[in-house]
Amino acid sequence: MKTNTETTIPVSDDLRTKFQSVSTATLTTAMFKRGFRNIYLQGPQRLRPGTNMVGFAYTLRYIPAREDLDVLDSFADRNNAQRKGVEECPDGAIFVIDSRGDANAASAGCILATRLQMLGCAGLVTDGGFRDTPEIAALDMPAYHSRPSAPTNLTKHHAVAINDPIACGGVAVFPGDIIVGDNEGVVCIPAHLASAVADEAIEMTIFEDFVMEMVQGGASIFGLYPPTDRSTKVKFQTWKQQNGR
Repeated sequence: MKTNTETTIPVSDDLRTKFQSVSTATLTTAMFKRGFRNIYLQGPQRLRPGTNMVGFAYTLRYIPAREDLDVLDSFADRNNAQRKGVEECPDGAIFVIDSRGDANAASAGCILATRLQMLGCAGLVTDGGFRDTPEIAALDMPAYHSRPSAPTNLTKHHAVAINDPIACGGVAVFPGDIIVGDNEGVVCIPAHLASAVADEAIEMTIFEDFVMEMVQGGASIFGLYPPTDRSTKVKFQTWKQQNGR
């Protein structure tokens, strides 16, 4: 088992507030403008709708299970990477699990999820599946997976590394990356870009609210979205002032 004890910087209250008010769709566009095409985790879906999940990535990596290692007695080992990873999860982290997209066995269940919540974990994400999904859905902590899976993780997964770079949902996730999840899905943003991306996403969201109001009023999208007509930008600034945005 490999453990990376590298420290990460907690998400500031200001940054968390900004990310809680924007969608993953808007964030993917803001990142696309910066040349990033692959930040949306393919597969993980939220168990229960709610407010945006925001935190820094803390990771667990699985490889395929092996019969001589992955037996029930392995849970008695305090160095078991799955158990150790849960117990060492920092406050405010998003626990992100690389399950190789394999949901034929559970990445975690309700007991581990509850322990994470009690430790202050801000969310739980896997590209595999969870067991005890009704109980996990009832927790206050957001959780994302690809589908329910009752079998124990030992039948398919061997935990090997904590807080190392991983792949989840086809996306490279590094410890400390900013993870944002809404009711559509999850995105991963490099920490050094997070502040600028959040500010741009806020402005994009305001503009999209303006566009939606115009479209609902009968306006054509030509020249409006994107704002290729010069008059659109003038109307937008006037709308912002009138609406206190």
